[in-house]
Amino acid sequence: MILSRGGFRQTLYAAIALFVAGIALPPAIAAGPEPVEPIEISARQISAFHIGRAEKRFGPFEFVGGLEMTSPSRDFGALSAFRFLKPGSDFIGVADTGFWFFGTVTHGADKRPLGVKNFHMQQMVDASGQPVDEKAEVDSEGLAVKDDIATVGFERDHRVSQFNIDPDDMKAPFKQLDFLIPAWELRRNRGFETVTRANPNGQHEGGLVVVSEKSLDKAGNIFAAIIEGPRKGVFTVKRNGDFDITDGAFLPNGDLLLLERSFTMAGGLKMRLRRIYGESVEKGAVADGPVLMEADMSYQIDNMEGLDIWTRDDGALMVSLISDDNHSILQRNLYLEFILHED
Repeated sequence: MILSRGGFRQTLYAAIALFVAGIALPPAIAAGPEPVEPIEISARQISAFHIGRAEKRFGPFEFVGGLEMTSPSRDFGALSAFRFLKPGSDFIGVADTGFWFFGTVTHGADKRPLGVKNFHMQQMVDASGQPVDEKAEVDSEGLAVKDDIATVGFERDHRVSQFNIDPDDMKAPFKQLDFLIPAWELRRNRGFETVTRANPNGQHEGGLVVVSEKSLDKAGNIFAAIIEGPRKGVFTVKRNGDFDITDGAFLPNGDLLLLERSFTMAGGLKMRLRRIYGESVEKGAVADGPVLMEADMSYQIDNMEGLDIWTRDDGALMVSLISDDNHSILQRNLYLEFILHED
């Protein structure tokens, strides 16, 4: 069937609406144990962030380049969170269908992303080593990495779990963490989208911080918590408009950069980046800060879910984003890179 531009947009909105409502499209979960094998990734380079325009600066962000990624593998997609193991190069990630993924972003001489190599995926397993096929048990959404340990936030069956990183053989979690927020305050499909570590030299001494997508307190603010370090405790993030939180990471100066997403039938799909002042990330506080950039579907965005911050070899402070296609033919898996200018 050939859709008109309006028909395509309506169909796309309907698909995204199902996702936002928590009605999952059929996941590509394997039926049984499978060997870890490379997955072929084709990547089309994206040279302009604002479609049809040549501008590079968007507030403090300078667009470097991006990739639209496709694969013949039925498992590829649903990329929810990622972190670089080597700055701008080797990465680990989680898909919300219950898969780990690993790979390497390659760059050209002009420092723009060229493609993805060495990509492979593994299904999450239980304590007996058997794949977990129930999405409600492996709806992985947030990820932090330190010292070969991956800390993953799950929603539906809300928990924060720790795993030893072995790209060739990811096993069951070895530890479950106390996330401090009362479990009854977490909404089924609006749990821990952000798992990140505070700055090691800051007031939280590198402790883990978790932020929910849209689990709201009575004042309409978003539940979050500092779950490690000397100043552990629950706090909230001020909800700004109709945007929900999909990931975050701390900047070198101690502020928290949040990736946020909005979808409405009237306004369509949007994303934005918001700086949360580091001093407001405190037990009992309502954390807040300004919007730095916002983009709608006239830009190269999709269902933006993952964010990481890293420093390039020339000293540039980099922000990388990925999208989750929900295994829908109407959505895309994107990788985007920006320089964040702090001057």
